[in-house]
Amino acid sequence: MTFAERVATAAAGRGRLVVGIDPHPPLLAAWGLPDDAAGVRAFGLRCAEAFAGEVGFVKPQVAFFEQFGAAGMLALEEVIAACREAGTVVIADAKRGDIGSTMAGYARAWLQDSPLAADAVTLSPYLGYGSLAPAIDAARAAGRGVFVLARTSNPEGAQVQADGVAQRIVDDARADNADGTGTVGLVVGATRQHGLHLDGLGGPVLAPGLGAQGATPADLAAIFGTGTTVLPNSSRQVLAAGPDAGALRSAALSVRDEVERALA
Repeated sequence: MTFAERVATAAAGRGRLVVGIDPHPPLLAAWGLPDDAAGVRAFGLRCAEAFAGEVGFVKPQVAFFEQFGAAGMLALEEVIAACREAGTVVIADAKRGDIGSTMAGYARAWLQDSPLAADAVTLSPYLGYGSLAPAIDAARAAGRGVFVLARTSNPEGAQVQADGVAQRIVDDARADNADGTGTVGLVVGATRQHGLHLDGLGGPVLAPGLGAQGATPADLAAIFGTGTTVLPNSSRQVLAAGPDAGALRSAALSVRDEVERALA
């Protein structure tokens, strides 16, 4: 299957909501878990259990695992594997970006035959969109995807995303998706009007900001219209319901259903 087909299948069967797996220290404490590799492992596996069969997409934040070194990365491997075994599409939020053989190394780590391999990975294009080619090529060959930062919701992003830069990224992604595989998605924040021309993108849009950051399901159609495959991301709003797996599942389903009604 192409990445476009995998996204469409997951969205049709389990909805378009992306739930973040973000084991930051206050949330670990709220769940009664230690702030160490064992804690993030338990957190991530609880999420995998709660969302299996019900949520189409999850997005582990790599930094919260990476901070604990090898043990933390091993925990991330286990979480990715558990989610993928449940049929959940995993977007590794790693925001990698580099050039040449280094970018190829990141591609092997996140998109090929590596224990860390996810279904998609977030990438930063600010060494030039063309520098992402090794990752895009690897993703296309494996039926996986990438999500390239375009218009983020943080105020600092405007310093480098203004003056047509973000639209240039959209246009380059659209050209890469002309083969119909939908390999290249974009990250566009859901918390403000983005001002981008997304028509004909041919790939999905990962839209962070739902819930605690202020965006509501009702905002999605107004911001993205109906012609874009938007995958809204909610983290804190859902994760606050833990640590009980049933409560997490219920919270995710509530947000998922709101999203589907808003985008219907």
